[in-house]
Amino acid sequence: MSVVTGGVPQVFDGDVSNESYEKIEENPYKLVGNNPLSTFSIDVDRASYSNVRRYINNGQMPPIDAVRIEELINYFEYEYPEPTKEHPVAVTHEITQCPWNNDNYLLRVALAGEKIADDNLPASNLVFLLDVSGSMNYATKLPLDKKSLLMLLNQLREKDRVAIVVYAGSAGVVLPSTSAKNKQKIIKAINNLRAGGSTAGGAGINLAYKIAKENFITDGNNRVILATDGDFNVGVNSEGGLERLIEEKRKEGVFLTCLGFGMGNYKGSKIEVLANKGNGNYGYIDTEEEANKMLVKEFGGTLHTIAKDVKAQIEFNPRKVQAYRLLGYENRLLNAEDFLDDTKDAGEMGSGHTVTALYEIVPVGIENNHIKKVPELKYSKDKNIKSKETKEEMATIKIRYKEPKGSKSNELSHIINNSVAIFEQASNDHIFISAVTLWGMILRQSKYAEKKEMKDVSAMLKKAQTNVGYRSEFVKLVNKSAKLKSN
Repeated sequence: MSVVTGGVPQVFDGDVSNESYEKIEENPYKLVGNNPLSTFSIDVDRASYSNVRRYINNGQMPPIDAVRIEELINYFEYEYPEPTKEHPVAVTHEITQCPWNNDNYLLRVALAGEKIADDNLPASNLVFLLDVSGSMNYATKLPLDKKSLLMLLNQLREKDRVAIVVYAGSAGVVLPSTSAKNKQKIIKAINNLRAGGSTAGGAGINLAYKIAKENFITDGNNRVILATDGDFNVGVNSEGGLERLIEEKRKEGVFLTCLGFGMGNYKGSKIEVLANKGNGNYGYIDTEEEANKMLVKEFGGTLHTIAKDVKAQIEFNPRKVQAYRLLGYENRLLNAEDFLDDTKDAGEMGSGHTVTALYEIVPVGIENNHIKKVPELKYSKDKNIKSKETKEEMATIKIRYKEPKGSKSNELSHIINNSVAIFEQASNDHIFISAVTLWGMILRQSKYAEKKEMKDVSAMLKKAQTNVGYRSEFVKLVNKSAKLKSN
């Protein structure tokens, strides 16, 4: 197939009215007496942070549904204890007073994935599936996509392979599977890409998976990397159709990474559906710096899975906890019985990834106007409630995961004792994460933010170390969003 041609990339005019995001209903408080178990699929996706940053840097407040608390938190790196040899995932916790409601507690559940040196990563069989439709003809879309792929290419070794499939009015192969040893051939194929035409996403996905299977590397990293603005307007265009397509393909052992680009008609909900159902992850690339972060600095975590179908289940002790609410993960919630069901799909963790989940906890005996009353249960009393062994425990965390090529889950557990620190004595990571969370709650206009303002986020950040990594940029974003909110 000849490469699709197009004109000079267009300049974005600031109109974001055609962008779409899945509606988020913020998690409410759950009474422990009725719901002692909280179960969810872990999530290492971080697209929301860079997308929100794009809005703010363009002088606009982001849509409420573009703000995903867990993706804001997980954007940053944290100093979590590394796993032992027994499991590729380690779990720890920290619990303090809640900084936006001193009557409550804030529990941080921290997961850390095994870090594998890049030189020791298995060989990769990558298929770039690139949207070259007319909607990609903007400087922040296909041109930025091409620069991002060239950065990724520099990380690949001779034993790695790359193929390129493009789709617009139809789908075709621009580059057959080629050893990364032939970098100049791959670079030429990327540089020749142009945008134009309508979008046939479904045909492209089928072709990309076909090529991935034809060049499958046993015990290797077999992955399709989809780069798009998410505007699937021809072919398989319903989220239900995309889910069924990707769910079927993941059974073949090929993982999926989705990269979102551009603005104006960005379809974040469609991209997330693909990533969640395809044993993969997704990110939003708004700048070359973000491409460098995701595809170079975090190369192993982005493209190499160390554990799949990772689920968390927290059981709260009704003697200590009256109610709880999970902050974020609204579209990753699972039923309690899903935790033991190995057929249930869940999230993936990459090499060196950290994952954080926060719970706001209402202790026994504390009044809270946000808790909705439910009928008292007669028969389901906790048999262990009077146990001397468990009376000082606040909760137990259980994690289940599968090996990347496995089909049976492994399990580890971690006990949380009833020991709560004052917020001022919290670790630097805990304070910083709390500030990011409150910022997200304010952006989302959360009823649980207890009338807090951006100045409260800034005050919290003064207590944390913010000159590490991307944290100094976050301080600037908070200041910019405060000015936008006041206008």
